[in-house]
Amino acid sequence: MTRYFRPTSLAEALDIRATQDVTILAGGTDVYPVRTARRAWGDPAHKDVLDISGLPGLKGITEEAGHWRLGALTTWSDLARADLPPLFDGWRRAAREVGGVQVQNLGTLAGNIVTASPAGDGIPNLLALDAGVELASRSGTRTLPYAAFATGYRQTALKPDEIVTALIVPKLGGARSVFLKLGARSYLVISIAMVSAVIATDATDRVTAARIAVGACSAVAQRLPALEAALAGRPLSTAANLVEPGHFAPLTPIDDVRASAAYRLAAAEALVRDALGALVSSDARRAA
Repeated sequence: MTRYFRPTSLAEALDIRATQDVTILAGGTDVYPVRTARRAWGDPAHKDVLDISGLPGLKGITEEAGHWRLGALTTWSDLARADLPPLFDGWRRAAREVGGVQVQNLGTLAGNIVTASPAGDGIPNLLALDAGVELASRSGTRTLPYAAFATGYRQTALKPDEIVTALIVPKLGGARSVFLKLGARSYLVISIAMVSAVIATDATDRVTAARIAVGACSAVAQRLPALEAALAGRPLSTAANLVEPGHFAPLTPIDDVRASAAYRLAAAEALVRDALGALVSSDARRAA
């Protein structure tokens, strides 16, 4: 029989996490479908459940010195509705495209990264935002760059006694972002390819920082460092024209039922060009 734990404090939750073999439940938008699928295939086994959805202090978005802190239980709907600077535009767009409204109201930002699907809509945004993942255990708290947190296909650096408590997004002056994805339809679909771009510019609209990440084209989402370097110091208006096929060398797309590897690679290149063009357009609208 599955045991169900619902602690009322983080300390209690960490004690349970350290001493029991449990599945952590927050929004439940992944845990319950997976459990149902396993039962359908004749596997009724399921770990005990640690429900952290009622823990105080793990929900909400706060601005702090040098960064923004998003509690682990913050939902996609919370993110989409928040009053945040243009740096967050891409992630907020992803929040409006994750599943349906019911999933957006229940699904949590931390749950998306712990599931670690290569097609998770929030994941390339976290790479482009240079976000950190705050992890707590009974021995203390540590923060990992998201790039170090994701270690492989549905694998993370989360230790057996740890719980994700927050996502940390450093501030970046003069920055805005965009998120684009390609699927068989606009909503309620697993991405074929997706791109998040964060660009910061100076007073002359030259690129001072560029972070571009592609998802669903590798076991984990990947930054494009060669393209980022090529954009440095260039006028934003020319950014899309600087994209070259060689910039996509970090990607290792696969063939599956949604698309071929070659199609994914071509789609990623097109999405990157479109994303950079969209940033030029948004900049022009703000200046008007």
